[in-house]
Amino acid sequence: MAIKTGEVRSAVATGSERLSRSLRSDSYKDEVTNLIALEQNPYISFEKDFLRWMLSDGAAAFLLSGEKNLSGTSLRIEWIEGASYANEKETCMYMAADKQADGTLKSYMEYTPNEIAAHSVLSVKQDTKLLGENIVALGGLKLKSILDKKALPVEEIDYFLPHMSSEFFRSKMAEKLREYGMEIPPEKWFVNLSMVGNVGAGSIYLMVDELFNSGKLKPGEKILLLVPESSRFSYMFALLTVC
Repeated sequence: MAIKTGEVRSAVATGSERLSRSLRSDSYKDEVTNLIALEQNPYISFEKDFLRWMLSDGAAAFLLSGEKNLSGTSLRIEWIEGASYANEKETCMYMAADKQADGTLKSYMEYTPNEIAAHSVLSVKQDTKLLGENIVALGGLKLKSILDKKALPVEEIDYFLPHMSSEFFRSKMAEKLREYGMEIPPEKWFVNLSMVGNVGAGSIYLMVDELFNSGKLKPGEKILLLVPESSRFSYMFALLTVC
């Protein structure tokens, strides 16, 4: 925005994650010591322990400028659109808090030290039922409204870079795109999750960087970016043109 308004000539945008320290096994050992309790309450294993295998450390950055590179390839930002459904949906992913029956969060500051350990309040958690019901559906609806507003036929998209926390969501996303009349062929999808992992805020940077340096891009091609955020169901979309 600063570049577009002429306030600055260039800027750097970054995305980074370093959750590994809070996801190490020694942070969970007290919870999983009692295997009987774990079997009786799979909440820990599925909604908390699950996240330990889905999040990675990493960082990346983009150099943005109001002018094209003097040599080599550039990516022009055509537009960026975002939306949040925090006013409609409960919190889905959270840390240092526990979700109450009415969907509100109770802060760690309202627990005693013993309760914090017993309830695993400091661990990162997510409401997987809420995630499954909303993350793909809301994103699909928003993308459809954006493409309709921009009058952009999905056939004009050459590369689709969706940030996914797990390959589990690939088929769900493809199904939803078909349902909304926005089917994107599998060969146009570019995802490096299996090699890089889910680096959260850094993932889309790492995907664009790998595609940018792949040697595949040709002038005029259009790249659609999708970045969902499950904590409060926020979504960002962007269209880039190779130039």
